[in-house]
Amino acid sequence: MSNRMKALALAGSLAMLAGTAAPAAAQTELTLWTQEGQAQNALEYVESLAAAYSEANPEVSINVINKDTEALREDLFTASMGGAAPDILWTVSDHVGPFTAAGLIAPLDDVIDAAAYVPAALDVVTVDGQVWGAPTSFGNHLMLYYNKDVIPEAPANTDELVELAVANTDAANGQYGLVYDQAESFWLVPWLGGFGGSVFAEDGVTPTLDTEAMVGALTFLHDLKYEYGVMPADADYNTADGLFKEGLAPMIINGDWTLGAYVDTLGDALGLAPIPQVVDGDFPKPYVAGKYLMMPSAVTEDEEKAAIVADFINWATNTENQLEQVELLARVPGNAEAIADPLVTEDPFIAGSAEAAQYGTQQPTNLEMRCIFDAMTNGIRTLYASADADPAGIAATMQSSVDNDVAPGGACGPE
Repeated sequence: MSNRMKALALAGSLAMLAGTAAPAAAQTELTLWTQEGQAQNALEYVESLAAAYSEANPEVSINVINKDTEALREDLFTASMGGAAPDILWTVSDHVGPFTAAGLIAPLDDVIDAAAYVPAALDVVTVDGQVWGAPTSFGNHLMLYYNKDVIPEAPANTDELVELAVANTDAANGQYGLVYDQAESFWLVPWLGGFGGSVFAEDGVTPTLDTEAMVGALTFLHDLKYEYGVMPADADYNTADGLFKEGLAPMIINGDWTLGAYVDTLGDALGLAPIPQVVDGDFPKPYVAGKYLMMPSAVTEDEEKAAIVADFINWATNTENQLEQVELLARVPGNAEAIADPLVTEDPFIAGSAEAAQYGTQQPTNLEMRCIFDAMTNGIRTLYASADADPAGIAATMQSSVDNDVAPGGACGPE
């Protein structure tokens, strides 16, 4: 029996575990791994939630361990082989692909009530007809933030975006019209959609990176830096974020995860909007996903512990806790009742974020996506490194790289 089939077989035994945790005869210690970090006090929120659960259930203690997103993915494989897997995961949706393929997490269909969540949020983590995560937040999408003291209205299209960026660039004084993370391909994805492309063919597994749409997206991004000169020479995530917060850049493309921090910094001067439409093209299509609670397969070997984990997952994502997360982190909730609450619908920032998410497209979770991200990241780093970079050649190299990786025996291919 394959690892995935073993995980699916666990679903039946989990049916009795949902709802209220079984009384523990002695202290039960759980370990929760999360990739939530210090930004916007997200890690602090996870820790406070774990502490609140322990306060309500004194027989349970939850040790929260922060790991970088990629480290969490890699470490779960190693820990599972060594019998030291954590009991709870709080992580991104794109981990579902590799984790289900390796049988490292258990399906949650019999653990959670699907009706309690935003359907689109569950769709992101539905694989082979099974739900593999409970959404703590929905979105994780990129959008345009702007300083209304400098730019009163968001640009409607890429021509207006460039015009405003040029007008507000003074490179000699360290001021740039537009900033974003130049080191990660997550920021390339929306533009690929705006130019009419996608990373997969209609079958959802065949990579399509060497296309006219990709060349168009890469050419536009290269022009922003080298033809229009509106971007700094080098800008990773922290550099771009700092320039915007310090008032040295009036526009940034960034994710919903930093909304709360930008509200704190700019207050009513903060504007947010969908990424502007490509002239003669479409609106850019950022990936929409979220953060999810997942149950490692190993924990189901202990029915008492699995019952407590199931209870924590349901409790952490209930309406009350989701609304508290909205107040503290300004994230769009994954809970259906919470997303319809006035706390969300009447808040101009959170409602604006939800609107921007409507232009997005569901982020793939299949195993091939990991290698596509890697190939595109190598490509954009080459793109931004030189004024003489060749977008068409870079697109071809991306395709060649990912084709090798998804072939049998490749990093993301069948064995």
